[in-house]
Amino acid sequence: MRLVLVGPPASGKGTQAASLCDRLRVPKISTGDMLRAARAAGTPLGVAADRFMSAGKLVPDEVVIGLVDERLDAEDARAGFILDGFPRTVPQAESLSGLLARRGQVLDAVVQIDVPRGLLVERATLRRTDKRTGQIYHLKYNPPPPDAELEHRADDREETVAKRLDEYEAMTAALLPHYDQQGLLRRVDGVGKPAEVFARILQALGIQ
Repeated sequence: MRLVLVGPPASGKGTQAASLCDRLRVPKISTGDMLRAARAAGTPLGVAADRFMSAGKLVPDEVVIGLVDERLDAEDARAGFILDGFPRTVPQAESLSGLLARRGQVLDAVVQIDVPRGLLVERATLRRTDKRTGQIYHLKYNPPPPDAELEHRADDREETVAKRLDEYEAMTAALLPHYDQQGLLRRVDGVGKPAEVFARILQALGIQ
């Protein structure tokens, strides 16, 4: 099965991606991971990506698509994959479709995890990290022990969370309708326990 997994920050997308990988026995392909690996390996595409990243610029679509193409050649991706963090725009989605078509493949579905914005803010802003252990707690859902030395990371402060959610909404404003028109979009309620959300994803994909 070939999937794109989409969800806003704090939607639980990472947890669901891991569960899907285990169930489907396919790899999660993250463009961020690929970029870091290509830079470390010094591949031609990695060198090209490094020039842009070192200058604080976005890596061009053609470089990212090239990295995706290389990654799909790996043995573990022959039976399928879960794309996380790509595509982000309609041009990237069209490039991905072209890449898969050249391989004689198509996407099976695009899964969007829907969570109300207010709950996303609550999930993110109430996270705290124990400075001694690195363990992440949540003041409401997973309270820390009394002796924890808590730190409120900058990424979890309300103004930062709001900015990231705004960026996500702007990014997906055209992408989700694009996939909806193709009949690929599956919207899943992301409210509830991870196991409940996972069951909904499997149902949306028609997996028993």
